[in-house]
Order: sequence, then C-alpha cells, then structure tokens
Amino acid sequence: MPKIRVLVVEDSFTTRRHLVEVLSADPELSVAGEAQDGKRAIELCRSLRPDVITLDMMLPIMSGVAVTEYVMAFCPTPILIVSASTNRGELYKTYDALAAGAVDVFEKPAGHGPDDLWEHGLVSSVKLVSRIRVITHVRGKLGAAGRIPNGRATFASPDGAPGKSIVAIGGSTGGPGAIVEIFSGLPAGFPIPILLVMHIGEPFGAAFAEWLDGQSKLRVRYAQDGESLPGLGQTGVVMAPPGFHLVVEHGKLRLNSDSERNSCRPSVDVLFESLAKERGGETAACLLTGMGKDGAAGLLALRQAGALTFAQDEASSVVFGMPREAIQMGAVDRVLSLEEIAPALAAIACGPKMRRKA
Repeated sequence: MPKIRVLVVEDSFTTRRHLVEVLSADPELSVAGEAQDGKRAIELCRSLRPDVITLDMMLPIMSGVAVTEYVMAFCPTPILIVSASTNRGELYKTYDALAAGAVDVFEKPAGHGPDDLWEHGLVSSVKLVSRIRVITHVRGKLGAAGRIPNGRATFASPDGAPGKSIVAIGGSTGGPGAIVEIFSGLPAGFPIPILLVMHIGEPFGAAFAEWLDGQSKLRVRYAQDGESLPGLGQTGVVMAPPGFHLVVEHGKLRLNSDSERNSCRPSVDVLFESLAKERGGETAACLLTGMGKDGAAGLLALRQAGALTFAQDEASSVVFGMPREAIQMGAVDRVLSLEEIAPALAAIACGPKMRRKA
C-alpha cells in the first residue's frame, strides 16, 4: 500500500523539523516536501501533488489563507491547519482558511503534556484529513468577485410555505465555509432566529462567533445559559459555545457539560432532540457537511415531531457523512445543494403565514 505523501508548510525551522520527524516516523506517512513560505508551498503543491498538506497560518510572502485559496482553486488538496490558538488574529485567519476549504485544524505543540499524546494526535489527524475528497473552491480564482455578496438570494413566491418560528442548523467538517455561504445569502432582517451548533473544538472555537458575526449581516453570538429562546422577529444567530451542549428547555436556552454525544460536545443531536420535544412543529432544521453521524438521529426526531428538515447534498459537501446518515434514516424532507439552502430558508420566512406572524 503506498504511503500517504505529506507536504509540510511551516516558517519556523524548529517547528518544521519537529513536524517532519513526527510524520516521518510513522510507517504509513512520507514527507514529500517542506516549504518555509507560502509561495514555495504553492510551487511544491503543484509539482509534487501531495496527498495532504499541513499548513501554518502565519507565513512569509503569502499567508496561509492565500495559500489555501490558491490550492483549493487550482490544485485541490486536503489541508490540515497546524496553528497556534492563543492569538486572536491567528484564530481569525484559521477561520478564514477553513471557510476557504481547509479541512480541519490541529494545535501546535504547546510545550506541556506528554509529547507522545500530541504526536499521536497529529499523525491521526493527518491520516484522517488525507482521506477526505476535497472539492474545488473558486474563491481563489475569482478573488473578491468569487465571494458571495450579502443578501444575494432572490425568492420565488412561497405561498403555502409552512410557518416556522425557529431555525436550527448543525455542521462539522466543511461547516465554516458552508455556514458563511448560507448566512451571506440571508438578508439582515431575516425574521426567524437561528440556533447553530458547529463542531470546532476548544481552544480553536473561542472567537468563532465573533468572526462569523463579521462575515454576515446577521448578528452572531454565543448562547448564555438561562436566556429566553428568541422569538419570531428577533433576528440573529445564537451558537453553542465550544465545550457545551446547547439545549432548549421550557422556553429557555440551557448550556451543560454532560457527556459527549457521538464524540462531540456540543452535539447537534442534543440540540435537535431538545427542539423536537419543545418546538418540533415550529422548527426548520438543516444538517450540513460533516464527518460521522451527529445530528442524524436528532433530525429524525424533529421530522417525526412535525419539523421541516433539510440536508446538504453530496456534491456540495466536503464530507457527506452526517447528511448521508440522516438521509438513510428517513430524517430529511428535502436534500439541497449548498446554494439552495439560504433561498429555502428565506422562502419560509417570506411565506404568507410568516409575514402575518412577523
């Protein structure tokens, strides 16, 4: 079986040497090349055609974000961001790269804890990311023109669209880019509050809501334990914070640190199932790209409770795992491409019943 060929991109010689040593020590991996700046990274990606790239964000000549945009536009290759998590500016660049098509993020060695634990995690992440079939992102080809303008969606008359008063969305691998596209397609006055669970683990999720708030006309924030569930007309997005499940309970939003569900906390299933119990018939829910099965059982519970349920289609998903599980379980009313999701949500908001309620 051929080895997985890795391109290591890191400007620090010491860190790059450490990454190369760890990856080279695994019998299933081979370091195909090393780059100390963004320009060289692109050159080696084009000439070597590696199976996976480990990519630092803070690089000379071309940033990690610029490298990601170029690679995903011209030579799509799975990218694992290997980055520090303590600097807010670097966190924002990490989110930019994830939105541009990078698959996942792994923290640089922090100098504490058992070395073999970090090394095992890096090797496992590289192998996992290398198996993902990435899709071409045109943003690097088109520059600013390739970004989806806010409020771009136009809506056909949605007569008969069911009235819903809450939208719930869950996603994982590939989710940051998908959610930016969806929110960019919704108007600032979108009248249905949105609850969001995205799998971005600690410590990388610390500033994600702030970053997402800057990508959309919708206001985005993390949930506060005990606050009231937003009502129809209270526009905006409320997210589950990293490390906490988000639950709807007796008309309140509650946060808890209960056991992981599907190896996730926050879990999409936990949010969806709580909505099914409290607001099933009032909910429209969407399950986006992601690895594993989190959200599928919860989406089924919602559909059985009268919710309108969507799932992202395979062609536009970075990883079709979560949507596929939901479709196979019979949890989905409609399978939509990514570009169809914002118009579908807006159609619900613009329906006659919804206009009267709003």
